[in-house]
Amino acid sequence: MIYPVIVEVTLREGIADPEGATIERALPALGFTGVTNVRAGKSFRFDVDAQDEASALAQATAMAERLLSNPVIENATARSGASR
Repeated sequence: MIYPVIVEVTLREGIADPEGATIERALPALGFTGVTNVRAGKSFRFDVDAQDEASALAQATAMAERLLSNPVIENATARSGASR
């Protein structure tokens, strides 16, 4: 069966996020005030052919840890993409 999956990759706490910082500094000039702690990340959406949703998420997690993220500086989480 085919299961849609979303993998979110973000920098770990304590790792500098220059992209997030640049966005946060630009927001007030665009009229968006009161926004703090902006962190940038990556999102991957794909389908996995697996026996069940748990197996699909396990495969996506393994892919995230081995290819889609750098586990030294990034966190990766896989979740069902059924509502995408």
